[in-house]
Amino acid sequence: MNLKRIFILTLFLGLLTPEISLAQSKATWIWYPGDFEIYLSNKMQNRRTERGSFFPPFWKLDSHYPLIDFHKNFDLKQAEDVDLFVEGQYNVKIDGKAISGYPKRIRIPAGKHKLSLKVFNNASPPSIFVQGKTVVSDDTWLVTFEDKEWIDESGKASDQSGTTWLNAGSWNFNAAATPPSKFSLATTPQSAVNVVKNGKSMLIDFGKETFGFIKLHGLNGKGNVNIYYGESKEEALATETCETLDYLEVNNSQKRDSTLDLTKAFRYVNVQYDGNISVDSVSMLYEYLPVVEKGGFRCSDEEINKIYDVAKYTFHLNTREFLIDGIKRDRWIWSGDANQSYLMNYYLYFDSPSVTRTLAALRGKDPVTSHINTIMDYTFYWFIGIYDYYLYTGDKSFIQTYYPRMQSLMEYCLSRRNKNGLMEGLAGDWVFIDWAEGLSKKGEVSVEQVLFARSLEAMALSAEIAKDNAGAARYKALAADLKTKIFANYWNEQKQALVHSRVDGKQTENVTRYANMFGIFFDYFTDQQKLGVKQNVLLNDKIQKITTPYMRFYELEALCAMGEQPYVLKEMKDYWGGMLKLGATSFWEEYNPSKKGVEHYAMYGRPFGKSLCHAWGASPLYLLGKYYLGVKPTSAGYNTYSIEPVLGGLKWMEGSVPTPNGKISLYCSTNQIKVKADEGTGALKIKSKTKPTVKGAAVRSIGNNLYEIQINKGKEYQIKYQAL
Repeated sequence: MNLKRIFILTLFLGLLTPEISLAQSKATWIWYPGDFEIYLSNKMQNRRTERGSFFPPFWKLDSHYPLIDFHKNFDLKQAEDVDLFVEGQYNVKIDGKAISGYPKRIRIPAGKHKLSLKVFNNASPPSIFVQGKTVVSDDTWLVTFEDKEWIDESGKASDQSGTTWLNAGSWNFNAAATPPSKFSLATTPQSAVNVVKNGKSMLIDFGKETFGFIKLHGLNGKGNVNIYYGESKEEALATETCETLDYLEVNNSQKRDSTLDLTKAFRYVNVQYDGNISVDSVSMLYEYLPVVEKGGFRCSDEEINKIYDVAKYTFHLNTREFLIDGIKRDRWIWSGDANQSYLMNYYLYFDSPSVTRTLAALRGKDPVTSHINTIMDYTFYWFIGIYDYYLYTGDKSFIQTYYPRMQSLMEYCLSRRNKNGLMEGLAGDWVFIDWAEGLSKKGEVSVEQVLFARSLEAMALSAEIAKDNAGAARYKALAADLKTKIFANYWNEQKQALVHSRVDGKQTENVTRYANMFGIFFDYFTDQQKLGVKQNVLLNDKIQKITTPYMRFYELEALCAMGEQPYVLKEMKDYWGGMLKLGATSFWEEYNPSKKGVEHYAMYGRPFGKSLCHAWGASPLYLLGKYYLGVKPTSAGYNTYSIEPVLGGLKWMEGSVPTPNGKISLYCSTNQIKVKADEGTGALKIKSKTKPTVKGAAVRSIGNNLYEIQINKGKEYQIKYQAL
């Protein structure tokens, strides 16, 4: 078995097992936290091509630190032989005394000892794998990129260095033969479902949107092979305007199989060749991250089931080295897209490393010179992503490690407030919000202030976790002050809504959905204001409609939070069902039902610029889990949670929602609910015409036909009730 196959098998097995605890007894590769993620993101994001040309990101790229110091103290009952595997040049010290050469195995005597390694590697992150009986490398090791040590004239080392030490970063590289620099995604062969040959060309259909390496079988002769990729048949045939392509020069004296170097997104592949070239057949290697589905959903409506399945596939295609935006065009890490992917992940995979890898790569390193992805709102989504990560996982370690980088990014934001204490686009800032025709970005835009307020709340929570009491008090005060300004400056009593913006200190007349829908599920409005927003904005066809799945995600979440699941179910069937009716096998970057034919593929002034597989198109995964099954954490890591099932017009539904250490399973019809949870304490809330009945639990009335039942872990509950 070759090294790559061993690595993929190890990676797959690692993803099937829980994350290694601090008390682990086996070794894993470790590095400076964030460095592997930055290194990997640089490799991935610079693979983008546009019609064969290199197309790098728009923003600053950081690099890993080339020189890292690793150490840990051990108390050994007996002497121990320890094997060392290192990516880079290195030295080794025991109790500060250097061992000559590059030892592959060392012996540590019994007793208390400090093992240190210093590693230099400019090509990939300095990493180590240390394996003894009890001496192993794991995330309890401490690391720094500058040890600040010095030696005086007598040769004595300094007693105090002022060094900042962090816990090492790790993932699941749990074998010496699979170092971080060798990382690659898994692949599996796939065949075409249809091939049309026409002279010296072949049009290959793989049956659905897919991603991977094209493989030419029996390639022979001398000449050129041109390969044109298409998410649609029309794109693959449009040799002058398709988004991605490959050119090959071939000079084979005998038949060979050839696998192309770069992965591409496609359903159709148009292979054209000249000279005396011949090609027997074309297949592909599908490339993927082998994550495990832990959540699920099924219901009485087969169209909704189909929407859920296609959303799952869409999300899987975009769950790669990182949670990316789309597989055809960008293949970059965009913070706004990623924020939605985190939430979908919590209801499908609950794969925490995918979230933390993406957060780490997006943040990069100090100094901060621009917003994340250059977009103001995307910086705020990064903070909000950390807020949600802690709520769903209960993991404090990521926040404790990254809190200094959170602080420096927040200070950058605070330094860019205008004289009114509000965020306004400055030179170099991209105020994105959404792809919407005619949407004004001028002045002090209300949605930016709402996102900024939530970011300050995320900072206050993170400061508490990092035991920065002064910082927590400061960020709480800043958040409270900003929320007061939001309602003083943007709330229009007559319109019963937050207006879109202020220009020159005055409210504009325009009302958009953005700030208003965030205000609902951030719980910034009073109950009366929520009703006003619901009627005057969310259910008002005169307010500019949203056409991207990106903002439909938040719009439909706000409606669900207001109890409009029947309305949202119809919207899902119209919107996502509309894409399915047009033959979509994955969900798109944007869908406008008024467009016809090839108009659907155009975007950015290019006939095939639109992504037909975009992560933000998979939002039904989140909506159905959180607002129909109704499962959500109410304290960190599902220590407590609520279940508020809402059929929303369905006759029955069933599914499971993953948690840090198990899942919550639910079946709900119009007269029966079944619940079982693996952890935490839950509050099941049911709307019923009559008081529900259940064995082994008390039913508490909380008014207005609403009842509550406590759910304890490990016990199955069967409840009889009458749906309203």
